[in-house]
Amino acid sequence: MEKPKTSGPLSTIAAHDGISLAFESRGQASPLLFFIHGWTCRRSYWQPQLDYFYPKYSVAALDLPGHGDSGSDNRVHWGLESFALDVVACVNALRAEKVILIGHSMGGAVALEAARHLGSIVAGAILVDTFAIDYGGLSTEAIQTFAAPFAEDFVAAMADLVKQTSTTATPPELKQLLIREMSTADPAWALPVWQDLLSWNPQAAFDKLQIPIHAINGDLIPESARERCLPFIAETLIPGAGHFLQMEDPAGFNLVLEKVLAKLH
Repeated sequence: MEKPKTSGPLSTIAAHDGISLAFESRGQASPLLFFIHGWTCRRSYWQPQLDYFYPKYSVAALDLPGHGDSGSDNRVHWGLESFALDVVACVNALRAEKVILIGHSMGGAVALEAARHLGSIVAGAILVDTFAIDYGGLSTEAIQTFAAPFAEDFVAAMADLVKQTSTTATPPELKQLLIREMSTADPAWALPVWQDLLSWNPQAAFDKLQIPIHAINGDLIPESARERCLPFIAETLIPGAGHFLQMEDPAGFNLVLEKVLAKLH
């Protein structure tokens, strides 16, 4: 793996398959808080957290391939495993002695899979509204129901997804931003990632990982997911919050996250 090339706060590194990964990092303190965005999102969705938690912690966030400033050429396999290896590449490049992986939505799934590779340097994982869909508990028919609209009309389905995962706590301007930015994702990679995510089962990660796992959730988590994950995950609930709770009320979310972090190290 080549040494990261840095230009201001933005760094790039070549992933295992040659894709250019864009990430930003600040600080030398330990542990490193490594933030992972969700499907069709970008690292800037964590900007209020990066600003708030530095310099008490080292902080970093990446654009997963196809997202934000990262490349998409040459990738053959699009899915959680490749994304997990991208996180591993960035964390290793930063030479972190201890890291806490913080993932929103799909980013939480990526965090758990990355933790399996990173081993003892992982001090914990924080999943932000990851199980708004009951991953591991979906039937074949349910997976098809979630996947089909995006194959038929990606832009319209994305708008519906944002609306369905919003609550009264989601500002209208935030919904419009999310719809506008997330719908620009290229279906050539977004659709196979979505299919892989819907088919993902967290049980293998739960069985292997010996780290504290904490969920910060809004109002959208189905009870079926809560019941299945309860033996493995501690939960903090933000009543009324929608799916993008770290963006809906950044100041309030940061205070919740700060309390959770205090329990992990």
